[in-house]
Amino acid sequence: MTVQQQKKGQPATGGAVLRQRVTEAITEAALAELAETGYARMSMESVARRAGVGKAALYRRWPSKQAMVTELIRSKVTDAIPPTPATGALHTDLRELLATFRGQLANPLLARIAAGLLAEARYDDALAEGLYTGVTAPRRAAARAILQGAIDRGELPQGLDLDLGTDLLIAPLAFRVLVIQGRSDDEYLETLTNAIEAALKAAVR
Repeated sequence: MTVQQQKKGQPATGGAVLRQRVTEAITEAALAELAETGYARMSMESVARRAGVGKAALYRRWPSKQAMVTELIRSKVTDAIPPTPATGALHTDLRELLATFRGQLANPLLARIAAGLLAEARYDDALAEGLYTGVTAPRRAAARAILQGAIDRGELPQGLDLDLGTDLLIAPLAFRVLVIQGRSDDEYLETLTNAIEAALKAAVR
């Protein structure tokens, strides 16, 4: 889509449509490769074959496998994050944030990919950095904003350890869904919200 079309809200045509379709085919192929073979064994060649395009189509968009994967994961996951909850109360902010995270983690394809990428990132610094910047950092920023809002309203102590508090908001649900694959229904989310809220009030530096 051209800049002029974006500004005028006009649909893409011609070459822009073709490029969009190629990008969509590459995205679908890359996610499928990640789920089936894992990051280490995945290659630009295998993605191109699955997408039915030449390698040049990938390299015109991304300089490397790592750049492609982190960008695609970011666009699939982070771009879909709604605005940070701002209900005016800690409990409901926490509940909404957890529901958002659960919705993303519940995608079977993305959950399978995420588990594999987290394992690979331990041995690949560039991948780890890309995932942190594109996926982890936005989530931590959303969690931190909720905590700071609660501090400002007097719901949480001024001495709250924000890093620990952020861990409490993100890690338990991610572990339950990605690692042990336990239930995460509404009843569980409410119980988890209550537990996190109580823990936050004790997480003082």
